[in-house]
Amino acid sequence: MSETFSRVQVNVQELKEQGNACVKEEKFEEAVLHYTHALAIDPKNFSLYSNRSLAFLKMKQFFLALQDANETIKLNPGWAKGYFRKAEVQFATFHFLDALQSYRQALLLQPDDSSILNAIARTTLECQKDKKADDQIPWLGAGIGIILGVIIVIADQIATMKPSLSHPILMVLTTMGIAMVGYGLARGFRYYVKCQRKSLIEPPADLSGQSEQEDEPEEEMMPEKGGGHARYSKAQARQRFKKGRSS
Repeated sequence: MSETFSRVQVNVQELKEQGNACVKEEKFEEAVLHYTHALAIDPKNFSLYSNRSLAFLKMKQFFLALQDANETIKLNPGWAKGYFRKAEVQFATFHFLDALQSYRQALLLQPDDSSILNAIARTTLECQKDKKADDQIPWLGAGIGIILGVIIVIADQIATMKPSLSHPILMVLTTMGIAMVGYGLARGFRYYVKCQRKSLIEPPADLSGQSEQEDEPEEEMMPEKGGGHARYSKAQARQRFKKGRSS
């Protein structure tokens, strides 16, 4: 029994090392397959979820990366790297306040860690920039609206024989109206940006990829030379990681 358990642990470690090697070589799809294979053997291995989260992040599969980071935290809430992984996904998707909270949670578990402290400083700066943009961009839109309004009023006075904006109050109201439109458009733009950021960590429309799998035949694994663990083709990699967490 102990011999079987030891063999299983060796298999998991080998798969993990193969996944880590693929990440270093930027073969992220293949890395995900190795981690997923290892998790099928050891589904409670939180470090595998952490590593796979990083691989998904590099692939810009943000929803899956966040899922694995959350699973890492669930399996080992006392491990700082789980919160760090979650924060990295949140930072990459421009959720800076959420990222800051996750980084701080990681720092509570691993105080004085320079990489966490640097990440907090970087995220704090991005939070400030983002808030500044929320405050300034609508007024920038209003300023552009005022300039356009003034141009329209002047053009009406110069280019027409009988100006339609002859009364000073009408000129002011026209200019202010265009400024308000500019303000509203700028606020709408910021709202659109926030919605786009939110969509980055929402689940895709179809995580299972059933229709694609029905159209494409299953490909066999290609055994490595020397009797090592099986490797997968890129097509099979795409099919497997689209299923999300298989473990």
